[in-house]
Amino acid sequence: MNTIDIPAHVKASVLLETMPWLRMYSGQRIVIKYGGHAMTSPALQESFAEDIRFLHQWGVHPIVVHGGGPQINAMVKRLDLDAPFTQGLRVTTPEVMDVVRMVLTGSVQRELVSLINRESIWAVGISGEDGGLLQARKTMAEVDGRKVDIGQVGEISAVDPSPIEDLLAAGRIPIISTVALNADHTGGVLNVNADTAAAAVAAAVGAKSLIVLTDVDSLYRDWPECKQPIERIGLTDARAMLPSLDAGMRPKLGACIDAVAAGVRQATIIDGRQPHSMMLEIFTNKGVGTMVVTDDRAQGDSDE
Repeated sequence: MNTIDIPAHVKASVLLETMPWLRMYSGQRIVIKYGGHAMTSPALQESFAEDIRFLHQWGVHPIVVHGGGPQINAMVKRLDLDAPFTQGLRVTTPEVMDVVRMVLTGSVQRELVSLINRESIWAVGISGEDGGLLQARKTMAEVDGRKVDIGQVGEISAVDPSPIEDLLAAGRIPIISTVALNADHTGGVLNVNADTAAAAVAAAVGAKSLIVLTDVDSLYRDWPECKQPIERIGLTDARAMLPSLDAGMRPKLGACIDAVAAGVRQATIIDGRQPHSMMLEIFTNKGVGTMVVTDDRAQGDSDE
């Protein structure tokens, strides 16, 4: 349905529902982890860019942290490189690391910045390497009780928010690719998980909210039957659920747990396959997806 065809009273009710949330989030920082199908579908890419522009125009400060798994997979295959996964982590040789940097910062990020800037000049792309934004330490995978070297893969050890603060002060929208400096090797870089990087960034900049776009509509208490979607969950229950999740969802819920434990008010997993799902989450009373909050807020039905 075209918006012209929507009755005036319906438009008015939508605006009235939106206004309290606009006031609540105006001047606040929201970190959005951009990934999944939302970053491979042209239509969803465009709707995401529209949402980011809307947030910025209404005084919200969006900070986008993106991955690029599908694009990296495609380039690795095209170059005929060996990059298997071990315990959900990509084995990252120096050659694969070159591909990761090229795809994340040189391709995925540039496309998103260009989309957002089609009607503005607000978005600026930076890498976790820039200004020492992200630092990480090399991690090992554990297979059958033994440690396995998986190359240039790390876990975030520190975030210096100064580059983000500079961009926000200049009225810009930071678009961050998740390549981190190796804290133990000058000049070295590490491939880090974008979900955990987004959580670390959200905590470092004092974000009000972390939103993680993924390819499911919610977490469920009875997976895989999917009859009981979880709208809101406290930290204790979320931690208890974590081991039961599959390898793809575990870092997303883990990131939400980490962010809320570090002081972010709420962290929500939403379905990035639905156009404008981010706007429904932020600016409607019910919201969408699964929100992780502190235990004392787990039974509430509103943000406040």
